[in-house]
Amino acid sequence: MKIKNKFFLKKKNIYLSDIYNVLGKKQTKENIKINNISDLDTASKNDISFFNSLKYTDILKKSKAIYVITNEKYIRLINKYCKPIAVKHVLKSVSIVTKLFYPEALNDSVDFLVKKPNKNNFKNVKFGSNVLIGENVNIGINTTIGHNTIIESNVNIGSKCSIGNNVLIKNSIIGNNVRILDGAILGKKGFGFLPDKKKNLRYPHIGMVVIEDNVEIGCNNTIDRGSLSNTVIGKNTFLDNQVHVAHNVKIGENCIITGQVGFAGSSKIGSNVMIGGQAGISGHLKIGNNVQIGGGSGVVKNIPDNSKVMGYPAKDIRKFLKDNK
Repeated sequence: MKIKNKFFLKKKNIYLSDIYNVLGKKQTKENIKINNISDLDTASKNDISFFNSLKYTDILKKSKAIYVITNEKYIRLINKYCKPIAVKHVLKSVSIVTKLFYPEALNDSVDFLVKKPNKNNFKNVKFGSNVLIGENVNIGINTTIGHNTIIESNVNIGSKCSIGNNVLIKNSIIGNNVRILDGAILGKKGFGFLPDKKKNLRYPHIGMVVIEDNVEIGCNNTIDRGSLSNTVIGKNTFLDNQVHVAHNVKIGENCIITGQVGFAGSSKIGSNVMIGGQAGISGHLKIGNNVQIGGGSGVVKNIPDNSKVMGYPAKDIRKFLKDNK
């Protein structure tokens, strides 16, 4: 389900000619209005997206995007499904176009609109000391907010939630009966940048963090918002302390993630997955359902359903134990 993003203001009138102009390309005769920039999964009609790896071919085939930013080598493939816009540097071009749609996307500064909550606006919500709440924040009944916690503008928090002390929440939608323990940070921009010889170029992040019902987020977790899509934690998933979830990661339902696990960007984790402490999941991977990953493992390739793996690189646990007698 696609959730409307209310955190980033999009310019209303962007045309194909505007996109060609910022990319430094020769103008096209077709000058239609482009609604938005989205990833291939969530793109709607008249959206622009991007493609820079054959691993996303199946998603490309199903995408509704009308135009796709890509490399010259993928032009023939893209032509079968969408209209390609060829560029030398795909991610740099996507960054430029994203900033065209969302001029303030790189602004991740402090929300100076936060203030002490007016308790008349939040029925049956219990606040600790020194809590600050932004504008247009919704908090459900029987929720508690701990001391020194900041909830920035437009955040939604469901009913019967427990938000700990010294928590920062921004750019997030949170379901019911969610527990967020002390020191957690949700919704900051991800570690997205484009390395350059002269200076690193920051990449805009216009996605959200979506926390579904009955989730527990441990102490000092950091959950980054998505770049074009959202970062999602599925129902009834529990994260231990000091877990890092990078931008665009999707974690399924009923998962158990123990301490100091790290997820690199854009990986998809299935449901009923168990991951031991200090394991690392590389970016753009797919971890199946009912997978078990041993502590300290390094996952660098996709893992099919019902697997048990361990080691670096992570491999079938029986082979790992045999090799390490």
